[in-house]
Amino acid sequence: MEKDCNITKNRMKGIIHDFISASPLNTMGNGTDEPAWDRALVGFASGADQIWQQYKEYVGAFHWTPWEVFNQHCPGKNVSADQLTVISWILPQRASVRKSNRSHKEYPSEEWARTRVLGEEFNAALRRHLVESLELAGHAAVAPMLVPNWTIVKSERFSYASSWSERHAAHAAGLGTFGLCDGLITAHGKAMRTGSVVAHISVEPDPRPYADHHAYCLFYADGTCGKCIDRCPAGAITVNGHDKEKCRLHLAKTREYVKKTYAYEGYGCGLCQVGVPCERIIPVKAAGEALKRGELPPPPPPLA
Repeated sequence: MEKDCNITKNRMKGIIHDFISASPLNTMGNGTDEPAWDRALVGFASGADQIWQQYKEYVGAFHWTPWEVFNQHCPGKNVSADQLTVISWILPQRASVRKSNRSHKEYPSEEWARTRVLGEEFNAALRRHLVESLELAGHAAVAPMLVPNWTIVKSERFSYASSWSERHAAHAAGLGTFGLCDGLITAHGKAMRTGSVVAHISVEPDPRPYADHHAYCLFYADGTCGKCIDRCPAGAITVNGHDKEKCRLHLAKTREYVKKTYAYEGYGCGLCQVGVPCERIIPVKAAGEALKRGELPPPPPPLA
């Protein structure tokens, strides 16, 4: 196959959307033709964006920049940070899945547990497919979440953190901001999963339509809401934020419930992502309207 080194943003979006539409892996695995995911949101960030260094300084030295993860796994390319692009996508939860989980108060619905497992398996397949498609077009690429040395690290500041965060990549690509529960609030809400690939390709990055990394959360915007506090069955969310350890322990407990109740080897929770104002929209009215108008704030300040 002839290599095409002039691949565009629209073509990359097309690769992602076509895979979602056509792959047999996009399934709930429940004996129906019901897919796990519909159309995605896609954004692009430059590998030279200052935000990656801000993440590193704020999260920890173990947190990769795009340049670091690319050069670890695509050695010998002699690529600079400004020659790299991070392609990030959001897979919004479908309406039926959100509805099923909305009525639950302690453990997830079967549909939610299936998207947590089979849906994320599809997300991993999408990462691999995009990497392969880019490489066929002449662009070396890597999916940070799939490399063998991706790891979770104990952190004094955050309890634990990872060497690459899909939510932070999506935030860098202009796709959303963080809520009180640490979930990413996007134009299609907080009920979603996300993925990314780092590629040796230069395209125009998408602007971030926010200056504050909490801009889309009602609690941080005007001190109201806090509905995710009440939705959390583990008491892991308070006005002080998200307790990752309490969250992790509850998530582990869901495995037994899902197996016993649904005869399915899965897990999940996501209760704080549904039955809340940010479930499927940006609830901060001014921020949502500004996004629709295409207005941009001043450059964001450092996170630290």
